[in-house]
Amino acid sequence: MDFGKFVSRTLRWRCHSLTSQRLLFILCLSHIASGQIRYSIPEEMKKGSLIGNVALDLGIDMQRLRSGRARIVTGESIQYTELKTDKGTLVVNERIDREQLCGDVTPCSFSFDLILENPMELHHVTVEVLDINDNSPSFHQHDMQLTIGESAAPGARFVLPTVNDPDVGVNGLQDYNLSPNENFILKKHSNTDGRKYAEMVLEKPLDRERYPSLSLKLIAVDGGTPQKSGTVNIDITVLDANDNSPVFNQSVYKATVMENAAKGTYIITVNATDADSGSNGLIYYSISKMQGSIDSIFEIDKTTGVIFLAGQVDYEKAKKYEIRIEATDQGALTDSSKVIVEVTDVNDNPPVINVMSFTSPVSEDSPPGTTIGIINVKDLDSGDNGQVNCRIEQNAPFKIKSSLRNYYTLVTDTVLDRESVSEYNITVVATDAGIPSLSTKKTFNVKVSDVNDNAPVFPQGVYDAFITENNSPGVSVLTVRAQDPDGNQNARISYILDVNDIGGSPVSEYVSISAESGVIHAVRSFDYEQIKQLVFVVKAQDGGSPPLSSNVTVKLIIRDQNDNPPQVLYPVQTGGSLVAEMVPRSADVGYLVTKVVAVDVDSGQNAWLSYKLQKATDRALFEVGLQNGEIRTIRQVTDKDAVKQRLTVIVEDNGQPSRSATVIVNVAVADSFPEVLSEFTDFTHDKEYNDNLTFYLVLALAVVSFLFITCLVVIISVKIYRWRQSRVLYHSNLPVIPYYPPRYSDTLGTGTLQHVYNYEVCRTTDSRKSDCKFGRAGSQNVLIMDPSSTGTMQRIQSEKSILDEPDSPIEVRGNMLSLVFVK
Repeated sequence: MDFGKFVSRTLRWRCHSLTSQRLLFILCLSHIASGQIRYSIPEEMKKGSLIGNVALDLGIDMQRLRSGRARIVTGESIQYTELKTDKGTLVVNERIDREQLCGDVTPCSFSFDLILENPMELHHVTVEVLDINDNSPSFHQHDMQLTIGESAAPGARFVLPTVNDPDVGVNGLQDYNLSPNENFILKKHSNTDGRKYAEMVLEKPLDRERYPSLSLKLIAVDGGTPQKSGTVNIDITVLDANDNSPVFNQSVYKATVMENAAKGTYIITVNATDADSGSNGLIYYSISKMQGSIDSIFEIDKTTGVIFLAGQVDYEKAKKYEIRIEATDQGALTDSSKVIVEVTDVNDNPPVINVMSFTSPVSEDSPPGTTIGIINVKDLDSGDNGQVNCRIEQNAPFKIKSSLRNYYTLVTDTVLDRESVSEYNITVVATDAGIPSLSTKKTFNVKVSDVNDNAPVFPQGVYDAFITENNSPGVSVLTVRAQDPDGNQNARISYILDVNDIGGSPVSEYVSISAESGVIHAVRSFDYEQIKQLVFVVKAQDGGSPPLSSNVTVKLIIRDQNDNPPQVLYPVQTGGSLVAEMVPRSADVGYLVTKVVAVDVDSGQNAWLSYKLQKATDRALFEVGLQNGEIRTIRQVTDKDAVKQRLTVIVEDNGQPSRSATVIVNVAVADSFPEVLSEFTDFTHDKEYNDNLTFYLVLALAVVSFLFITCLVVIISVKIYRWRQSRVLYHSNLPVIPYYPPRYSDTLGTGTLQHVYNYEVCRTTDSRKSDCKFGRAGSQNVLIMDPSSTGTMQRIQSEKSILDEPDSPIEVRGNMLSLVFVK
């Protein structure tokens, strides 16, 4: 048989109209495309046989079949067909037996749905299975034994075995034939369901003496090509007596029974009468043995004719039953009647939820109306008991919509936010309309996938951190933390220093930050005197695509440490000359000799300076101001006081621990320069002697301490480091005041130097070989001028010969007289 020509295809497309009264094959929705197609194939086709080209018939592109993940969805346990997505064809997947699939139902067909996604399409496919003559008629029994009295009147009817031919139509049972005989003819009948049965009617009375028994054959034939048949042997034993057969008062009885009724439930009572009397009038009722297993469902009381339920009836399996009842008397005469029992449906089947498609997780940026699932709901009951309504049990941002027959789509109702709710358990409840109603629940776990829609957030807008200067490089300064409510990679935060400069240098030269932990480290040691505060920006960036970021400002405040000793600005300590302050012997108590000026580059209390007199030639003559460093006399100068006075002043800051510096102030108590020169000549010799002595002592100590050279190297290294630090401060931009002009005013308001005279005295190592040079003046006197006076001069008498020397070491510079001793 050419199955290709045998297959017929019909494709119908309709749009839904509210005014249409005709049957619609398809419901057109705005978001789901659908269609319906029907194929006809013969049963018993081989596996892999072509049914039809669904892609061609539905007008679907082959690429669309693959991209839409086309698949067949059926509610049956056996999938008879298979979709070849590479060819767009529908082929046989399992052997199709029409009789097993549909039984007596005609036409026989099975349906399934073809589903495509993105966008969703639903196509209903119906395959009609055509019958072929693959079954012969068969009787439920091969031999039949009949006992008939010879007195049986012509016209007596005898029920013959029923025939079962699973085929339908022309291939089903078509005719009965009885083997030729003289006594019986065959009468053929049809039930309301179209089934044919035959009765054997006595046409000519039997003669036991002539024929005590008869053997006949009943042949049942179908109409297929080639024709098939079935045979049963009928053996008849002829008895005497009993002239009358039982007669039912109704040819057809009708009754109803509720499905799932209990065993023993009363159905109906049948009644037959026999005109004979005595034992020949006794009637026994029975259910015909020719109806297969129906006697396992119903039973009849053989004497009363009461029919009751013996098994379970299920409306979904059989909606009605036809029972053949026989009434037999003692003479084996019989009559038959038919009982039609209709089964009434009860709501005994809950709806069944089948998941056709389900998507999880769902992206949180999915728009409302996104389909996440397709379900099919069926109820095997009928009428209102089979009407199903679906709803979502809890309050969730989802809703369920009815798309097509028995199909529902689960869609998003609002915008999702994973940071608020990361997953949902959606319970779909399907409830039928029966009384009482039955329901089924199905729970769907929907996870919400993250998108990078949240930037990292710092808990504060500005971070303040403190670090003490002279820190170790690499020390941890501060930890910044940002929070990102996103998940996984989108919440992985990296910390980056924003690109900017601090004092012309990139910020990376000062601090670094750990990209993972946000810990900020100092790259180098800070110096408060060079930089007091760092302000930079830290950026927190997540790992999303594209990445999101936020910034925070970090203020790193450097705290001062007492790491700088005071610097003495005046008097200047030089190695080539000796500065001495002159105090006249007529100086009163409180006479201002000079002022020690010092500064400390530290800040705060680390820069608060105090002045103390550490050593003095005569402690009872001088004192130092604790706060201002002024050196004043504390008693009247007398002639007994030595000309040469040496004061050691210590300048100490207020840091912890404190640092200090010392300065030596040389004071000459004299009224004339010759006296000063004679005294300081010895002083320079003493100084040179002391310097030489110190040198030899150090040299001797170095020789003796040769075994401790390692410790000495360490000490020298420390000394060199501190010397370099002091040189840096010495060459800094701080103001250096080597000399004070007359009437110098202290900016701190501690006082003024009203009568300050600076002398620079320079001599050679042997003053007796030195030449003294006085600057040429308008007179033979050395003048000490007070600019505040109106021309009054103090005259100091000196030797005229000394003043007239052209190479004198004494010279007058402006209004300052200096004595310089040159080595």
